[in-house]
Amino acid sequence: MPILLQTTLLLICSNVFMTFAWYAHLKDMSGRPWFIAALVSWGVMRTEYLLQVPANRIGYTTMNLGQLKILQEVIALSVFVPFAVLYMKQPLKLNSLWAALCICGAVSFVFRDAWAAAAPVFRQATVHGWGRVFRVCRLLTSKRDCTPRSPRARACESRISLQTI
Repeated sequence: MPILLQTTLLLICSNVFMTFAWYAHLKDMSGRPWFIAALVSWGVMRTEYLLQVPANRIGYTTMNLGQLKILQEVIALSVFVPFAVLYMKQPLKLNSLWAALCICGAVSFVFRDAWAAAAPVFRQATVHGWGRVFRVCRLLTSKRDCTPRSPRARACESRISLQTI
C-alpha cells in the first residue's frame, strides 16, 4: 500500500477518535461533571494516539513536516464537518465552505513542489487533449461560439492552459 494512502487512512481513523474525544461529551455527557467527561475523553484519546503516531512516522518517510500538518488539517476538517452535521445536528453554514477553501489553498502551497515535479506529465496531456477541450466547450456552448477562434473558446483555452502551468 502506498505511503500516502497508509498515512491518510491512519489519520482519518485517528481523527474520528479525536473528534469524538474532543466534542462528543458536549452532547452525550452534558449533565455530568467536567472531570468525568475529561476522563472519558482521555480514554478515547489513547486510541487516537495509537493511530496518529504511526501515521506521522510512516508519512514522515516521504513528506516533510509542513505537508504532514496540512494533510492532518484537511483530514480534521473532512471528519469534523460530517460529525458536526450528522452527529451533533449542527447546521452547515457557508463559513465552513470558506474555511475549506482556505485549507485547499494551504494544500496547494505546501504540496506545490511535489506537483511541480508532475507538471510535465500534465502539460503533455494538455497538448494532446485539445480536441477534448473543444468537444467539452461545444457541449457547454453553441457550435457557433466554439470555433477555435471565438472569444469563448480562447477563454476556455486560456483557463485550461493556466491550470497546467
